[in-house]
Amino acid sequence: MRRDETLTVGRLQEHGRAPYPFGSSDGLSYYVKVLTDRGARVLWGKDLERAITQSASRPKRGDLIGARRVGRVAVPVATPQRDGLGRVVIQSGHVAQRNRWVVEKVQFFAARAKLARSVREVQADIRSAVKSHPELMSTFLTLRAAQEVAERRIADPRDRERFVALVREAIAGSVKKGEPIPTVHITKLPRAAKSELSPLPTRYRTGEPTR
Repeated sequence: MRRDETLTVGRLQEHGRAPYPFGSSDGLSYYVKVLTDRGARVLWGKDLERAITQSASRPKRGDLIGARRVGRVAVPVATPQRDGLGRVVIQSGHVAQRNRWVVEKVQFFAARAKLARSVREVQADIRSAVKSHPELMSTFLTLRAAQEVAERRIADPRDRERFVALVREAIAGSVKKGEPIPTVHITKLPRAAKSELSPLPTRYRTGEPTR
């Protein structure tokens, strides 16, 4: 398992901005302290603040949570250069890779694991699956689009199946890790896809966000 896929589970004790590491004079980062079954653990990363404030399950102190790195994003960083008196004389810029986090209550990850299993079920009844889990509408639409692309552009049936399987697994993995599920506007879909995935609750037909 890649390190970024590891889920840290524990009781949320505290979180906030602080110099990294504690007591350093460097710029502020963000930390999350959790009490795991192996003791207290402190996670660091500027994106942790966004992950908590924009979380779907809104974890609070004392809640059993999971925290997972789900990838990296490129961000511009300005580094101050100082003169002999400590005054900033110039700002030099560069691009750095920042870890992206998902922090949610453990129930959220359990629900996402169930959704991922639905995505991986190749023989699933799509209409029934979407009625049970309407938040997966755009996920199944993406798979449908991948199948149509494969049918048009890939001649070998085995290669077509392999391509769709790779897309399915990538989507299922993203769902399981807790990343946001995008929505789509059903009015822009092909007629066949609309027929297959309707009827749906109004808020999913209009493309309103699920998170």
